[in-house]
Formats: sequence, C-alpha cells, structure tokens
Amino acid sequence: MNLFFRLIHILIFSRFRSKISLMDECSTPFRTWPTDLDVLMHMNNGVYLSLQDLARMDFMIRMGAAPKISKQGWYPVVASEMIRFRRSLQVFQKFSIHTRLISWDEKSIYLEHKFLSGGEIMAAGYIRARFLSKKGGTVSPQELLALIGAEASPPQFPSSLSSWITADNELQK
Repeated sequence: MNLFFRLIHILIFSRFRSKISLMDECSTPFRTWPTDLDVLMHMNNGVYLSLQDLARMDFMIRMGAAPKISKQGWYPVVASEMIRFRRSLQVFQKFSIHTRLISWDEKSIYLEHKFLSGGEIMAAGYIRARFLSKKGGTVSPQELLALIGAEASPPQFPSSLSSWITADNELQK
C-alpha cells in the first residue's frame, strides 16, 4: 500500500518538477519507510525494483512522454533487469534514484538506475524495457521516439551494458 501513496505523489508532483529531455538524467527523491524493511531492518531487495518503476514514471512524466504514450494505448513493461547492491538503505534514510536512458536497439530501450544517498551510490542497475500496445503487439523504440518527437541515433552501449545483454540473452535460450 505504501507504493500506492508514492505513486499518487509521483503522479501529482512530477508535473511541477523541472522538465527533462530524452537523454537527461532524472533524479527522483525518496525516503526509506518502515514498510520497506526486511527482517534485517534495511530496505528489502524487492522494494528497490518497485521503486525503480516509480522513478521511470517520474522520468516519463517530466519528459512529457507519459500522456502521449497513454493516449496511444501503449504501456511499458520490464523485459529484464539487473541490480547490484553496494550499501544498505536504513529506515528513514533519504535517497534519490537517478534514472537515465542509455540507449536502444530494434526491440528494447535500456535504462540505468542509481540509488544515491549522501552522494554515495547505494545500488545500481540496468533495465531492458519494451512498450506494448493495448491493441496487441509491440511498439518499437523508433515508433516511441517518433511519438515523443525525439530524433536521435542510439548512443553506443557501454561495455558493462553490452556484457549484461549478452549474459541476459543466454538466459533466454
């Protein structure tokens, strides 16, 4: 339920925060609440993934893409994700999730999320996302970019992302 209230907060307040463009980094502030904790009294690993969903929503709203995507009947889905935990987030600790689009290929877009607190990276991960249509089928990254009015070539994949994609593709076999 606490994620529901966080979602409402994002939907209301993201509209009033600074606008971003396609390749900008988006910083979304959070705080660790008691309902986020596991038995060891730090943020549960599954909560990190759920909060990344909210950070991507903030990213799409602040970029101005969310209403355009919704109007088309398109919606994002996570195809794969990887996260690396470096430090634990404790109860009531403030942190932000820094989200940025890294690149895209013919099927997917690739984003990075970094959890920062006090200037320190607490966790970092990659997301492979796709867009689907409520009418059926997938939406290519090229269609998505055209809809939001972004004309750009995909940036080169960092080696760490390329390595993860290779490993991830092996799991699909």
